[in-house]
Amino acid sequence: MSTDRTRPAGRHDRSRPGTVPPQRPRRPLRPHQWFAERLLAVLSGQRPVHWMLGHTIGEAYDQLAELAPDAPLGAGGRRPVVRACRGTQPANGVVEAFASIATGEQVRAMAFRLEQGPDLRWRCAAIDLGGERLPALR
Repeated sequence: MSTDRTRPAGRHDRSRPGTVPPQRPRRPLRPHQWFAERLLAVLSGQRPVHWMLGHTIGEAYDQLAELAPDAPLGAGGRRPVVRACRGTQPANGVVEAFASIATGEQVRAMAFRLEQGPDLRWRCAAIDLGGERLPALR
C-alpha cells in the first residue's frame, strides 16, 4: 500500500486530478503565417483596419481600408480560419504568400506580399483576395 494519502486506493499513477500534462512548446509562426492570421482578422471584421497601421507599407493599408468595410472573409456568424498558408522568398527581404481561408463550407484565397524593412521588421506591401467563393473540399 502506498504511503501517499492524496491518491485514491487502487490508483498507481503519480499525476494529480486537475493537472494538465506538459505540452510541447509551439513553434513560432513564420512571418507569412502571422500576417495571414492578422489580415484575416481585419478582412473578416474581427479587428479594425487601424490594427494593421504599423504593419503595412505603400498601398497595402489603402487596400485594406477599401476591402475591410465589406468584411469579405466573414460569413454570417461563422468564424473563418486559415486552412493553409505558404510563402516563397523570391528575393532577400521579400516573401510572397498565399493562404486559403475556410468559412464553413466556403473557401477563399488570399495572396499578399511582405517586405522586410531596414529595421528587420516585416510589413505587408500588397493584398489580393481571390474571386468567387468555392465549396470546401472534404
